[in-house]
Amino acid sequence: VSVCMTNCPTLIVTVGLPARGKTYISKKLTRYLNWIGVPTREFNVGQYRREYVKIYKSFEFFRPDNEEGLKIRQQCASAALNDVRQYLTDEGGQVAVFDATNTTRERRETIIQFAEQNGFKVFFVESVCEDPDVIQENIVQVKLGSPDYTNCNTEEAVEDFMKRIKCYENSYETLDESLDRDLSYIKIMDVGRRFLVNRVLDHIQSRIVYYLMNIHITPRSIYLCRHGESELNVKGRIGGDSGLSARGKEFARFLGQFIQEQGISDLKVWTSQMKRTIQTAEALNVPYEQWKVLNEIDAGVCEEMMYEEIQENYPLEFALRDQDKYRYRYPKGESYEDLVQRLEPVIMELERQENVLVICHQAVMRCLLAYFLDKTAEELPYLKCPLHTVLKLTPVAYGCKVESISLNVDAVNTHRDRPEVGKEATICSHARASAAHHGVRCGISQQRSNIQQSLLLVKSPESVCDSLSDPDTEIVTNAVTLHVPHFHSHTF
Repeated sequence: VSVCMTNCPTLIVTVGLPARGKTYISKKLTRYLNWIGVPTREFNVGQYRREYVKIYKSFEFFRPDNEEGLKIRQQCASAALNDVRQYLTDEGGQVAVFDATNTTRERRETIIQFAEQNGFKVFFVESVCEDPDVIQENIVQVKLGSPDYTNCNTEEAVEDFMKRIKCYENSYETLDESLDRDLSYIKIMDVGRRFLVNRVLDHIQSRIVYYLMNIHITPRSIYLCRHGESELNVKGRIGGDSGLSARGKEFARFLGQFIQEQGISDLKVWTSQMKRTIQTAEALNVPYEQWKVLNEIDAGVCEEMMYEEIQENYPLEFALRDQDKYRYRYPKGESYEDLVQRLEPVIMELERQENVLVICHQAVMRCLLAYFLDKTAEELPYLKCPLHTVLKLTPVAYGCKVESISLNVDAVNTHRDRPEVGKEATICSHARASAAHHGVRCGISQQRSNIQQSLLLVKSPESVCDSLSDPDTEIVTNAVTLHVPHFHSHTF
């Protein structure tokens, strides 16, 4: 038996009848943990079953007296656990989410033994729901889109799935306050109306509990946009705290009209504490809330400089940032990695709220967008978030629908593409030569130079289509009809 150290990997195990939101929770939790920097992967046993049994016939497969079906399902669960072991032991994973019904105490005991043998901590997440409307909605929204029901009409599919649920009900043993008092778990009742939390053992488990107690399934939309073009944007300078340019003020007026046209009930508006977002929000003539944590990334000694000036005065810093933009920290400033940690309370509050408009900044918007679209740390700093464009995010099933709405006010382009493969060595060579030439003025320590030697080359540039789309992200291009001229939306 492996000894479980304090930093040993965590195995999250879902528990619950079909159509109780287990996969929704698993995917959302995986996305959140990866975003905050905890390597996490989801292992859906249903997917293993679909790969093993290519054609699903009916609920008969799940009957408790179907020995062949039972054997196949056990094989699929074992295959998934083997992959969990490999991920957490050999591939650097810290959390694995084992997404299956796991409705019997016997099945859960098998998983606990597996975890003990491998030195993993186990945390159970049970979803209990008796509301027939919620179950019906889940079946229609999610299950009917499953490959199991590709060639079925809606009524037949719903009837079959209800019978599938019945196959599990008789043997279902819920987590029990007395019998399971030694286990670590959270029980979510009726989609978050009530919770039972038992024996939370460490930091990761407490983060999981806090997150799961804040998410909801109420339909809503989140609107993300940057401030209007600023005076420093026009000058090509980063950071600072300047006001809006004339075009920026025009965007703010158009944004007010756009929001009015949307007719959103109870819309909350958030800004940073910087002039350019506050001036943008003022034009909306609605109440707004200022968040200091929404302030733009701190560029430290590079604040209010042009990129050409940074390259001239801090050449090695410039090259280091291009090599690992996510983890690179400006001298006396921040990195994107720092920014993600700073923005976690915003994400948590966005999960709690319903309709929200966030008026923020380029780096901040990239971090928020990466969370909702499940983007990697490598993709995040290169997501395109142009000025004078609103992104409307609407949660759907397991993903997010994205609408990009340009308010058709000209603005400077502040996006810098990912450097091409092969250019880094040349850049770093020039940077070192330039740093030697500038001497002390560059303020580059030998330590940062050593760090540069160990960094990997970055990938080649990706199109915005690559960086903003994946199977769980639906990109749409609905035209928006407004009483201001030439607003249009487009596809990433």
